[in-house]
Amino acid sequence: MNELSFTVPLWAWAAVTVGIGVMLAVDLIAHRDNHVIGFREAALWSALWIAVGLGFGLILLAWQGGETASTYYAGYLIEKALSIDNVFVFALVFSFFAVPDAYQHKVLFWGVLGALAARLVFIFVGAELLQVFFWTAYLFGAFLIWTGWRMAVSKDEEVHPDRNPVVRLVRRIVPTDPRFHGSRFFVRLDGKRVATLLFVVLVAIEATDLVFAVDSVAAVLAITTNTFLVWTANAFAVLGLRSLYFCLAGLLRRFPYLHYGLAVLLAFAGVKLILSETPVGKLPVPLTLGVIVVTITVSVTWSLVATRGRTDGTAADADTDRPDGAGDGPGTGPGDTAPATGTRPAASSAPAHRTEGPPP
Repeated sequence: MNELSFTVPLWAWAAVTVGIGVMLAVDLIAHRDNHVIGFREAALWSALWIAVGLGFGLILLAWQGGETASTYYAGYLIEKALSIDNVFVFALVFSFFAVPDAYQHKVLFWGVLGALAARLVFIFVGAELLQVFFWTAYLFGAFLIWTGWRMAVSKDEEVHPDRNPVVRLVRRIVPTDPRFHGSRFFVRLDGKRVATLLFVVLVAIEATDLVFAVDSVAAVLAITTNTFLVWTANAFAVLGLRSLYFCLAGLLRRFPYLHYGLAVLLAFAGVKLILSETPVGKLPVPLTLGVIVVTITVSVTWSLVATRGRTDGTAADADTDRPDGAGDGPGTGPGDTAPATGTRPAASSAPAHRTEGPPP
């Protein structure tokens, strides 16, 4: 296990936390008018967030040296790759509930706040378990391998956001109006404060992200148990998730085989975690970086070659697995269901718009 036990002063934690808060505030102010985010704007914001994440690695290089920076980059890359899979689910949830494009950024903003909080908890709990109980490495490793296998082989399971147990529980407890009321999460109707359909969508996003948080954090913990590196790798990757969604949502049909690459990364992280507690020991960081880069490159190239020349953007051998219109941008798509890879959709297919929200 790559522990990299170096002392992180309190001011460094405070500086990173304040920096993340400032970036979130800037993002919120820039999109306070709930305008529809186009591809160009999303691409520019994505480039900015990626530059910030890569730039932080250079700070670590100057501060703690090459091994620390390489370890951070390995964690950042695997988290960034896994975050692409989040986009599949976000597209499905937004399309299922027919969320207007102008309100999607607000949902994702608050969803990212919840994602950061959940990851922070999982990081400290997971790192402590791995440090105190060595056998938890076998459990985490087996979980990652199982998750990767499920992602690779389970392509035909339908995903229904409204059947999520957390969403159903919230709708039972909180009075809900099955309509959108602008960008508001709560409104007063007949003197009662009730949740809007947009709040239900937020709950669905948060609930599904809990699954992402568990395997994402576990995958980075397989690289290092240094909580500062795991937290910053997760935080800087997740910060750009909103822009990544608006940038990729309309292009996801071009990556029908990406989930195989992500499955390999999860399985590799599981094997790496298990080996760290055997005589083999930790795998070199350059090897980890190489596996991540090669796996992503191969799966993306495979997808692009398979969909080249097809007007619908789908691979020829995948037509029977995906409904027509799979991979359309947010709030569009005539398909009826979305195939899943384990707990996640394997493609960006999404159900068609509903003319009204599902009943409370």
